[in-house]
Amino acid sequence: MSRAVIYEKFGGPEVLEVREVPEPHAGPGEVRVRVTVAGLNPVDWGIASNPEAAARFGVTLPAGFGFDFAGVVDEVGSGTTGFAVGDRVYGGALGRAVADHVVLGTVASASENLWHTPEGISDEVAAALPIAGMTASAALAAVDLRSGDTVLIGGAAGGVGIFAIQLATLTGARVIGTASESTFEFLRKLGAEPVTYGPGLADRVRALGVTAAADLFSTETAETALALGIPPHRICTVAAGPTPPGGVRATGGIDAPADAMDRITAAILAGKLTVPIAASFPIDKIRDAVALQSARHVHGKVVVTL
Repeated sequence: MSRAVIYEKFGGPEVLEVREVPEPHAGPGEVRVRVTVAGLNPVDWGIASNPEAAARFGVTLPAGFGFDFAGVVDEVGSGTTGFAVGDRVYGGALGRAVADHVVLGTVASASENLWHTPEGISDEVAAALPIAGMTASAALAAVDLRSGDTVLIGGAAGGVGIFAIQLATLTGARVIGTASESTFEFLRKLGAEPVTYGPGLADRVRALGVTAAADLFSTETAETALALGIPPHRICTVAAGPTPPGGVRATGGIDAPADAMDRITAAILAGKLTVPIAASFPIDKIRDAVALQSARHVHGKVVVTL
């Protein structure tokens, strides 16, 4: 038998249960990964708590939980190439990541992907990369961020914001990040100039010469950028649904450049990008982990160990 986090009804952390499930096995063209760490993201509890969100992602009850994971390949199906037993890997498996074992194909899709974990990157860090890293990369690509730009990043202290700030800085852009005052010092350490979100945001950033904007939380930053006269094609949202305001672009991790993870892991190994791990919980404390992550007050990523 194998452990997995399962929920049979939609709701908060209280619906999540650690259960014994039949041990899965790799079929043709598949690998099985013994998961060591799973990384949490807002979309995970968004799906588990909202039937409409679950439907958009094709998740039906009963369901597993989580997307990001890292671990070791411990079984390879017939005809599978590129991966071998013993390989350290990380990736994503929609609604299945917080489990002892994950079985998935080796061809990337919207619901799963798999990469080799570079030597020098821990499983904790690797498990924090896929959704946040890919989404941040997609957002910056969507606004065609370049050296010399000043980019306004909304929701900068969140999991995606951690990557967006640092990746933007690496392009040579100046970064202005919206957040609560309690996160300002954290954002400065990542390379951003923090500003308080909320009413009057446009007045607070008007003199800063903003040339692009990425809204990682809702629509406030996108609407502010439009009010400042920034062209819609240089503004994007990642959490405002398929039709954001004013013709700005909606994007997400699936739109990330093909080399996004290679660039992120290379930056980590070069000491140019850090991945703050705010908290780590064992799988039997999954409810506590999700409660902390969903409160949106944590500075960094939350991971679950197995």
